[in-house]
Amino acid sequence: MSWKLFNLLLEASLMTIFVSTVSILIGLFLAILLSAANLSGIRPLQWFAKFFISFFRGTPLLVQLLLLYNLLPVVGIQIPSLVTAIIGLSICTAAYQAENLRGGFEGVPTGLVESADMAGFSPVQTFFHIRVPIALRLTLPALINEAILILKASSLVSVVGLIELTRMAQNLVASTFMPLEIYASAGLIYLVINLVVATAGRQLERRLPGVGGK
Repeated sequence: MSWKLFNLLLEASLMTIFVSTVSILIGLFLAILLSAANLSGIRPLQWFAKFFISFFRGTPLLVQLLLLYNLLPVVGIQIPSLVTAIIGLSICTAAYQAENLRGGFEGVPTGLVESADMAGFSPVQTFFHIRVPIALRLTLPALINEAILILKASSLVSVVGLIELTRMAQNLVASTFMPLEIYASAGLIYLVINLVVATAGRQLERRLPGVGGK
């Protein structure tokens, strides 16, 4: 396979990295909000959070993307394929990250929360300054694993018309009839990206107290 074709795959991989990174960060923010709803003690918020998590963990990402892609125009909302892809990945990963964080929040020492209350922290301050940092440390390995899964699942966003690594590989195969070389190259690029993420995650685990470090 020529360098020109491989370079096209590399350029498309930048879109994969961008969409995945933005979606993971937005999903983490949404997951924290879902966790806050679950811990709020307010029944409607808890019901909404539980339904959201159950729905998006219980249905395939491909179906969610297709539903989003076809539903928005019906209600009069026209958005670019890039935005559709980010929304779809974000809400899906939010559900999984929220479930990962649930175990982290359950592991927050009760004494720390009580100490924060005694120090005059409001419930919101306690949540964001005490609960969230500890929950993130405790669940970091699971969150890194979810990031890798989203990077791989981003190949599905081609169904909404976005040209990322997998769609580029499909287009090149259709025009060059070199499936083995092109798909093998795309797989290699995915592998390198995920190895970088996994390595960065392990380094972060070692540096953070209470996760992998001392």
